[in-house]
Amino acid sequence: MPTASSQPLLANFPSNRLVSGAGAAIFHVKTMRVVVCYHTVKKYWFLPKGRRDAGEESTVAAQREGFEESGYRNRLLPLPVSHRQPRDANPSARFPYSRCVIEPVWTQLIPLTINTQYLLHWYIAETLDPEAEVAIGAPSREVGYQAPPAYPDTLRLCDRILMEPEDYEPTRYEGTGVDDEEAQYTAKLLPVDEALRLLRGTVMADVVKVGRDLILDRMELEA
Repeated sequence: MPTASSQPLLANFPSNRLVSGAGAAIFHVKTMRVVVCYHTVKKYWFLPKGRRDAGEESTVAAQREGFEESGYRNRLLPLPVSHRQPRDANPSARFPYSRCVIEPVWTQLIPLTINTQYLLHWYIAETLDPEAEVAIGAPSREVGYQAPPAYPDTLRLCDRILMEPEDYEPTRYEGTGVDDEEAQYTAKLLPVDEALRLLRGTVMADVVKVGRDLILDRMELEA
């Protein structure tokens, strides 16, 4: 059953009582698979997410946490998300598919303690093409996280798919976790239906479903 949207509420939190985070459903669009993480000790499946670093944009945090927890490099996808944000003053000059934006598809308010609130934004992302992977190179502890180039404004998804060889499998890097807890994570690219079964009963399943539907909607817009 889909997660029900909560009623709007009024709440106020000072900076030392609020934690802001971001996560992502990372799709390999060509095969319509999605990255799902697994905790090898506590035995549960989840989508990658985590706290935003101080001064970091939520969009960058979603990509970084997605990489650190899953081992898959990723970038956020502009999609025809239904939202309430104001439009760009001249969107057609910036992006030919002006309905396609990068916005959270779900947002959660999760109490951490009796007086601390967690605000979590969920985004939709894609794995990288071979050329982008090679350009960034292998991850390095010395260099730290390297954000991928943004999805090109004029690149159609159908053309993006053609950038991959027929048998291309996105690279998953080992050892990308940043602490002992994340060292216990592994991840797989799974068919959407299997991911929905493993995440059933959580908002993460809704994130995956919305992501799949929005990717198909964008392809239809481009047709």
